[in-house]
Amino acid sequence: MSKQQTDAAWALFDQADLLYGRLEIEQTLDRLGAEITDRLADTFPVALCVMGGAVVFAGQLLPRLAFPLEFDYLHATRYRDGTRGGEIEWCALPRGEVNGRTVLLMDDILDEGHTLAAAKAKLLELGAVRVEVAVLAEKELGHAKPIQADYVGLTLPNRYVFGMGMDAYGLWRNLPGIYALKEN
Repeated sequence: MSKQQTDAAWALFDQADLLYGRLEIEQTLDRLGAEITDRLADTFPVALCVMGGAVVFAGQLLPRLAFPLEFDYLHATRYRDGTRGGEIEWCALPRGEVNGRTVLLMDDILDEGHTLAAAKAKLLELGAVRVEVAVLAEKELGHAKPIQADYVGLTLPNRYVFGMGMDAYGLWRNLPGIYALKEN
């Protein structure tokens, strides 16, 4: 990354609004872990991380799930480092067997819901008997979405957000908080 790109990345961060800090996110992850454990502990599910955004969320949620599970991932994207979604692109389907299994599908954010709806439909098509969706955050959009999450950590305003696995122009997935770009 050039100095100009690094400076631009820092400028983006410096002008962003912090929506949720580390402590609020830790408490949210504890709550989600308890809720999911209560509902899925006896199912021996396949836990699937939606790459690449959910890797931070899944990595912090999995140690909070107090039951046996198998872990895998899938990769479907609509953003390709931009801020507007396009057609769904399947980069990778789960390597392991989901046929006849309960699946916990973990994603960073439920925004418009198209990617998660397509992923859930694909998993059911592959034979999953039940797909439960856990998201770190859901945006309030003021209209119906094609899917509802079974577990929602935080509620976000309808702004472009980053941090905790979510990116802004391919940057800042590594932040321990959730930030929003300045509104124009």
